Amino acid sequence: MAWLHAHREELKTTYSELHALAEPSWQEYKTTQFLQRAVEEIGIEYEGFPTHTGLIAHWRGSRESAGEGQGNGSVIALRADIDALWQQVDGVTKANHSCGHDAHMTMVLYALKALRAIGFQPAGELRVLFQPAEEVGSGALKLIEAGCLEQVDYLLGIHLRPVKELAYGQVSSAIYHGACAVLKGSVAGRQAHAARPDDGVNAIEAMAGLIQAVRAISIDFADARASCKVTKLHVPNESSNIIPDYASFAIDVRAQTNETMDALIPALMAAVHSAAHANGGTAELQLTSRTVAARPDPELEALVGDVILELLGDAGRAQPPVTPGGEDFHFYPLHKPKLHATMIGLGCGLLPGLHHPQMQFNLDALELGAAILALSVVRINAVRT
Repeated sequence: MAWLHAHREELKTTYSELHALAEPSWQEYKTTQFLQRAVEEIGIEYEGFPTHTGLIAHWRGSRESAGEGQGNGSVIALRADIDALWQQVDGVTKANHSCGHDAHMTMVLYALKALRAIGFQPAGELRVLFQPAEEVGSGALKLIEAGCLEQVDYLLGIHLRPVKELAYGQVSSAIYHGACAVLKGSVAGRQAHAARPDDGVNAIEAMAGLIQAVRAISIDFADARASCKVTKLHVPNESSNIIPDYASFAIDVRAQTNETMDALIPALMAAVHSAAHANGGTAELQLTSRTVAARPDPELEALVGDVILELLGDAGRAQPPVTPGGEDFHFYPLHKPKLHATMIGLGCGLLPGLHHPQMQFNLDALELGAAILALSVVRINAVRT
């Protein structure tokens, strides 16, 4: 904590530099180069990927580096997502870090710096996953496919939380994200002269019925804390006197459990096809991305909770928020059931909310988040040595 406090201005500068480098999913080239330089300066080995952005850093303990194996040491991993959102900001469409990934990278880098400075030595290995493409829900799966979880026993992530979930100075040992999915589709009708609408099938009218059908599904699943809504609609009709025959759309789906999502998606698909048919059109719909709900890890949450208690006292240790937001972090323990994994929730005075183009938070929270990550690594290392 003392080291981080002494370097707080440097930490904020790093955050500002990463914030300015905002790049969308799978295009995080400058961000990856920045992280490579930062890891090199810390003095830790790293490897990139031949086909996509991101990198993996390896801080191996003295026994492993000497070829003696890990002994009783674990492989502990930290994960930071590195992509930005593509959104309108003050009338300009651009990449924007409104989900806090710039902060997550900063905290992980400075957790490493602090551990280096105090003379920490992993008993096994401390690995860092700088993961691309969280916002499209596919980055974690790519890293799993690349073998980045091999031999990993413990995995920690961290995420800024809005004030409606955690106040500044409060930290939770987990975030219970829900499952989310995106479906993309189209409606086909039949063109006609606008003076003779009965000769055609209006794709816009079919979409109106489809939107109401989607809202009805949300009502049916409301007791399960689930929702679905049309979030994108495009009708490429340049003439106002032609009945449009085509519309494309996207649907965002949320559910607090994977079981609810499994039931929600087929019900939604059936409703979409039925609504399009009722209005004389046909619909095509496919699932384009899906993330899974969090799986609680009582053992690791208790350890991180003790770290939060040690640094902040009982008033600073908060219950894990249950949130409808999605996170592809939870693919890691799903694909490796014996992996101990949790995502720390950091209260930081974040307003107006995540994904808002003017999202802001108290930068003083960065040193606290880095300290919690670093001390959690120390405690896991001690338990497993």
